[in-house]
This record gives sequence, C-alpha cells and structure tokens, in this order.
Amino acid sequence: MAPRRGGPLICGIDEAGRGPVLGPLVVAGVCIESDAPLRKLNVRDSKKLTAERRGQLQPEILKLCRSEVVVVPAEDIDALRTQMTMNVLEARVFATLVRKLMPADVVYVDSADADEAEFKKAIRRELDFDVEIISKHGADDLFPVVSAASIVAKVRRDAEMTRLQKEFGTDIGSGYPADPITMAFMQSYVNARGVLPPHTRTSWDTAKRLLSVSQTRKLDEFGGNPR
Repeated sequence: MAPRRGGPLICGIDEAGRGPVLGPLVVAGVCIESDAPLRKLNVRDSKKLTAERRGQLQPEILKLCRSEVVVVPAEDIDALRTQMTMNVLEARVFATLVRKLMPADVVYVDSADADEAEFKKAIRRELDFDVEIISKHGADDLFPVVSAASIVAKVRRDAEMTRLQKEFGTDIGSGYPADPITMAFMQSYVNARGVLPPHTRTSWDTAKRLLSVSQTRKLDEFGGNPR
C-alpha cells in the first residue's frame, strides 16, 4: 500500500463480475496524488487487456497506489438481492470502498446505473460525509485511476475463480452465462446432483432455468409429469 505524501488525492473505483452466474463480485478502489504515473504505465480498461498484461500491471499499480478491495460472495449477492436491486447493491459496496479510501479529494466511479447521476446519489446516500464523486459510464476508459481499479478488480476476480476451480477440481470457465465452459460445468453438476453448484448466484434467471429444466427432466424420467 503506497503511503500518502501530503497532496490532494484522486481515487477510482470499478468492479469485476457484475454479470456472472458463478463466483463473486469484486470491487476495487485505488488512490494516488497524480494519475501521471498511471498514464505512463498505459493503464486501460481491464477488458481491453490480456490476462498476461493485467498480471504485469497489477503489481505496478499496487506499488504506486493506495488500494482496497471488497469481495462479495455469490450467497451474499443472493441475500442482498431480496432487499435491493443490483444497482443499489453495487452503490452500497462502492460506498464501502469510498469510506476505506478516505481521505480523498475526488472519487471517480464507473456508473453501474444507466443514470449516472442516480448512481452518484445512491453512493452519497450511504455516506455520512461529503466528498466529490464523478460518476461516468465508461469511466474505466476515461480516467486512469478507474482503469487501474478495473485491473486490480479483474485480477482479483480471476484469482477467486481459479480458487473455485481448484475447489471443484474441474474447469469452470469465467462464470458468465455466455461462457460455454461455465454452462457445461453447471449443467453437468445439476444433472449429477440435482442442485446448483456452490458459489452460484441462485437468484440469476440462468441458474433458475438450469434447475427447472433438470427437475422437469427428472419428473419425465420417473413418470411424474402428468399428462
């Protein structure tokens, strides 16, 4: 963690893993006095970098910046979604990062809401102090501090998925519904055990469909589906 040297601090916050059906949401924040060193590193939105390049940049970012990370497991996401929308959930986690990163002068965030101003207000509602918040779509392309945060978040989420893969003992893919490896793993798990794998976001429609199809198939096999 880089020490504060006395000048004004700019911070960036971004997430990795909002959409996956499997695995955690990871939110990262970084703070630095000037983004010049980050520009020199040529940080970019993590989605536009290879895993190798992200792995090279992450330790350099951590040397330059004060950083914080929050990991939200799938079961916590499911529990919180019974009380709030995903946008409100993310705003609450972003606010947690804002508090952890204080003192800061300006915080740039990648808006999770279609309404940038509403996402900013949602974060502010979770705070009991004032700080300037800049909420923008594509902030991970616009502001180097958010690019850096996106890289830190993505590297940590990838590490979490590697840990889960070792736990399952098989390839589980990226965790996204569009990933055929993830879907094949989940389908196989449900077919074999009749339940969703641990670390699944059971509130996701994808998960509900997988379970529903499996249960319907079993009813058909045992003649339990009335005609």
